[in-house]
Amino acid sequence: MKKAFIQLHIAVFLAGFTGILGRLIHLDAGWLVWYRLLLSSVTMWILFSFTKKLQRISAKDMLKLTGIGFVAALHWVTFYGSIKTANVSVALVCFSAVGFFTALLEPLVLRVRIKWAEVLLGLLVIAGIYIIFRFDPQYETGILLGTVSAVLLAFVMIVIRQFVQRINTETLLTYQLSGGWLALTAFMPFYLQRFPTHYIFPGLEDWGWLLVLSWFCSVLAFQLSAGALKKLTAFTVNLTYNLEPVYGIILAFIVYKENQFLSKWFFAGFALIAASLVIHVIMLTGQERKSKKNG
Repeated sequence: MKKAFIQLHIAVFLAGFTGILGRLIHLDAGWLVWYRLLLSSVTMWILFSFTKKLQRISAKDMLKLTGIGFVAALHWVTFYGSIKTANVSVALVCFSAVGFFTALLEPLVLRVRIKWAEVLLGLLVIAGIYIIFRFDPQYETGILLGTVSAVLLAFVMIVIRQFVQRINTETLLTYQLSGGWLALTAFMPFYLQRFPTHYIFPGLEDWGWLLVLSWFCSVLAFQLSAGALKKLTAFTVNLTYNLEPVYGIILAFIVYKENQFLSKWFFAGFALIAASLVIHVIMLTGQERKSKKNG
């Protein structure tokens, strides 16, 4: 149990490290995601084929996962776009709004009851983002991209649930990333018309960071979290992943000293967001204890 918990925190730490790498890699957001998906999907095909963890799925499921993969790819493009136009801390603050958009979109997509407590907590997050947006206008573009990124990720997380019960996670993620890469490849000519760049082929240093991003922050992080999930409850895993933006922002403060360039309004907004995360943790803990008592 202790080993699984350590594995989970390493996975969350690696996930939080993606923001740091997004700033280290000199490629623009679109090409960064293109290479990341290519390297990650090829690695997963080799690894999971060798370990015989890939299932056969229908052409219909392949098509659906390709669509979900494309939305996930756009999530990463806008996430890294937020980092490039603002900074890591701003992008991760916007990432914290995923829970709010999930609470709003889930009733529309799955036709379930609205979780008003989560909506209210999400509004606290949005209030925090608005404070930063209102009083730090230099981050406006980054905040808009980060918010779009959060909406897209919320949609992916909701839709992907319909596959979890009948397709194992290795197959699910391999087809999602592969389909996302194919769809993004088809989309790149339109992207390049809007955001032209001459830096298409990474240099040696960028190749190194891309491999770290793909192998460690994607494939290894997935393997660690999947292994931890076999021994820990989904509740514990979901609760721990709330720390991802916190880890990422702390890393940005340590590596890039971003705290020296952020105004008091950023910290005021982040305080509201942190408060919502703490309240959410308390709520989830209470629900878990109640379910165990009733069970």
